[in-house]
Amino acid sequence: MELTEAFLKYQLLWPHMHYFFATLCLVAFVYKFTAVFLRRKAVLRSLEAFPGPPGHFLFGNVLEFKQDGTDLFKGLKWGELYPYAFPLWFGPSICILNIHHPDYVKTLLTSTEPKDDFAYKFIESWIGNGLLVSKGQKWFRHRRLLTPGFHYDVLKPYVKLMSESAKTMLDKWEKYANTEETFEVFEHVSLMTLDSILKCAFSCNSNCQIEGGRNAYIKAVYELSYLINFRVRTFPYHSNLIFHLSPHGFRYRRARKVAHSHTNEVIKKRKEALKEETELGRIQTKRYLDFLDILLFARDEKQQGLSDEDLRAEVDTFMFEGHDTTASGLSFILYCLACHPEHQKLCRDEVCEALQGKDTMEWEDLHKIPYTTMCIKESLRLYPPVPGISRQITKPMTFFDGRTLPAGSCVGVSVFATHRNSTVWEDPNVFDPLRFLPENVSKRSPHAYVPFSAGPRNCIGQTFAMNEMKVVTALTLKRYQLMEDPEIKPKMVPRLVLRSLNGIHVKIKPVEPDL
Repeated sequence: MELTEAFLKYQLLWPHMHYFFATLCLVAFVYKFTAVFLRRKAVLRSLEAFPGPPGHFLFGNVLEFKQDGTDLFKGLKWGELYPYAFPLWFGPSICILNIHHPDYVKTLLTSTEPKDDFAYKFIESWIGNGLLVSKGQKWFRHRRLLTPGFHYDVLKPYVKLMSESAKTMLDKWEKYANTEETFEVFEHVSLMTLDSILKCAFSCNSNCQIEGGRNAYIKAVYELSYLINFRVRTFPYHSNLIFHLSPHGFRYRRARKVAHSHTNEVIKKRKEALKEETELGRIQTKRYLDFLDILLFARDEKQQGLSDEDLRAEVDTFMFEGHDTTASGLSFILYCLACHPEHQKLCRDEVCEALQGKDTMEWEDLHKIPYTTMCIKESLRLYPPVPGISRQITKPMTFFDGRTLPAGSCVGVSVFATHRNSTVWEDPNVFDPLRFLPENVSKRSPHAYVPFSAGPRNCIGQTFAMNEMKVVTALTLKRYQLMEDPEIKPKMVPRLVLRSLNGIHVKIKPVEPDL
């Protein structure tokens, strides 16, 4: 009887519960809308001194970006209309001041301001709170612990390993050289740089270049890069809950699991191999030291090392940064040289003279190819592997022209637009390696060219990356002549790194013996 009465009461109350929930949802919506509106009003007030392209109230400027290979050039057009800097909106209340002039870039990058809490927070669940995204004392501590891993004594033996990885890739290319058919290089180069980073930094022979099928880790990195970029551009996905429940969130977690299992396996194998070793010196008597050795044995002034969580974060970070950014840079370098045969020939002549008949590069050869190095730098200017970086300022920042941003503002450096700024670079879209002659470099601001960022938070692995680009470029030119396919031009898109929607295509043929 009591159960029946309770059930009847519940039935009577249920219609009123609908009203209660509807009212609750309405209150939540009004609260959220008010918070967004007030936030937008505050951001608009803080950016009064910085005019920019008009945007949609809800979507901001996101709808302007078509993801069709023209977006980076749209940014260049806006840069001509709004010198030095302009705001870009990624929703009703999220705005980044986009800067594209060396004098503005200098102000930001010479500071120690941390990475922003907008785009970089979406990366953190993948690569952890490592050197790329950490801030404050944690960043200082990790930077100090990791710096020995990039000393030239550690980098020296890597050159031979890079040469081996490059040779494997170039051997595979013989089938294209004999037919002169067009082929896509980015995927080949990605496998080669992954093979190289595994050998150099983790002493791991993966055979990833000769295994059949597409590498699962590289596929996962492509997927993660796309989904993170898509999330930044999609306002509702800024909510962790909405993204988690969405199909894109499911794809993200699936790809992240693949990436994490890959790095976990690398760490697990090394820990097992080092069970009997307690000192770096003893390891060094058996083989060269690598990045992972230094991570595992790193100690601060309190003799504290990295936690397991921090260790995986740094391995995830270096695994991604060490192969994907270099793959982007190298692919566009090869494309540039294919498009400019006159510069390619000068590089090849220089390489052949430097190597004196050898089919491998050594540490001492790296400084013998200055013209090739200038061509590499010019390609990195036109096609920076990381087309944009951003910071969130913790205190007011005043730029050289007197305009000021308040604390809490997000500031992004468009590396692509800075490298093609017509007020800094003459004929900025022309490939001209002589821009990097010492006498020309001395006339420019050092912040006009920042492919590896600059200042205290610059890329810790830039020497490693430059060495690999020199090795692979030199060995490729010694063996093959690169030719452009005028029918297939890259359609550049900014993901986490610079990619091409339709790939990067070239044709090759063997170098004649007299060359």
